[in-house]
Amino acid sequence: MALINQFTDTAVKAVLVCVVNNNQKLNQAIEYLNELEFLALTAGVITVKKVIQKILTPDSSTYIGKGKLEEIKNFVSLNNISLVIFDDELNGSQLKNIELSLKCKVIDRTNLILDIFASRAKTAYAKVQVELAQYQYLLPRLTKLWTHLERQKGGIGLRGPGEKELETDKRVIKSRISLLKEQLKKIDKQMAVQSKKRNQIIRVALVGYTNVGKSTIMNLLSKSNVFAENKLFATLDTTVRKVVVGNMPFLLSDTVGFIRKLPHSLIESFKSTLNEITEADILLHVVDVSHPNFEEQINIVNQTLNEIKAADKTTIIIFNKIDLYKPAEEDDLISNQPKSIEELKKSWFSKNNNINVFISAQNKENIDELKKVIFDTVKESYLYVYPNKNNFFY
Repeated sequence: MALINQFTDTAVKAVLVCVVNNNQKLNQAIEYLNELEFLALTAGVITVKKVIQKILTPDSSTYIGKGKLEEIKNFVSLNNISLVIFDDELNGSQLKNIELSLKCKVIDRTNLILDIFASRAKTAYAKVQVELAQYQYLLPRLTKLWTHLERQKGGIGLRGPGEKELETDKRVIKSRISLLKEQLKKIDKQMAVQSKKRNQIIRVALVGYTNVGKSTIMNLLSKSNVFAENKLFATLDTTVRKVVVGNMPFLLSDTVGFIRKLPHSLIESFKSTLNEITEADILLHVVDVSHPNFEEQINIVNQTLNEIKAADKTTIIIFNKIDLYKPAEEDDLISNQPKSIEELKKSWFSKNNNINVFISAQNKENIDELKKVIFDTVKESYLYVYPNKNNFFY
């Protein structure tokens, strides 16, 4: 149930809007809008303008200020824009007011991510999870969706056809949400049975920000052909493969990528999928070291891992895409940024307790080093988790 049907048309033109407070820097806002543009591109939308407004507190009725709204309205009208996307989540009232002013379709970041998830879901399980998250997002915004019926309402104390239709839809959606939750419970039980069959073998999960190269690494290690693409959320359904490095067998799972402001409803709906992470013995945290804000992405992943109670696991940090890393220039304003990969390695080896490996999955650089680190870590986990299987290694 895609929420944005026109995303199938690659000619859709959009304006992106971001609100920042006084504590945020301009380059950070630009980076946020760049990520929103990548999300839009993943959904098949062309960005023609990016708007940033610095404001202490978002307006309760229109989110942005009246002057900025008028500026966007004029641009939308003059350039035949059919879509405006806000980087933050909007409530039903804000969506209604902004659409009335701009006279075009308005969505927020959450709606955009949900639509991408809907287009990416391939298995029945993922489709149920996404549909549940969509309905949970839709329910509190139904009033906004039915404003075209307001004129049909009756007098005081009487419900007109518009309100009746709204209430009917609320009941239908609540019923659908209950049904989807029941479906997920049944699938969860089936997956729990499958999970028990995986006992006596170490489980390793690839985690990380979206589009950092997890699926490429999965393909390298498992010699499989998991779908990998340079788009956000290329992988949505969890993939599990049995992998052997040296003489060391383990199960490797590739999971959905995390992202800044990941909708809470999606985290809730995908908790069963994320169980591959919570039940793993080892995490391979993949980082796109070429991304200018990769440290912020690391923090976002760690926050999400903490939210699903998986932050205390043995973790190998895989700094991927070293072939694309651009050293800081001498006159770079970010004076503390490492000027080479070697400096970066020294910095990270000294400031965290995790195991760090620097590779290029695309160019297959330092893959042997990665395999050795995984071999040693998996072996250590076997000795700890299954001490009676010590003779396995001799």
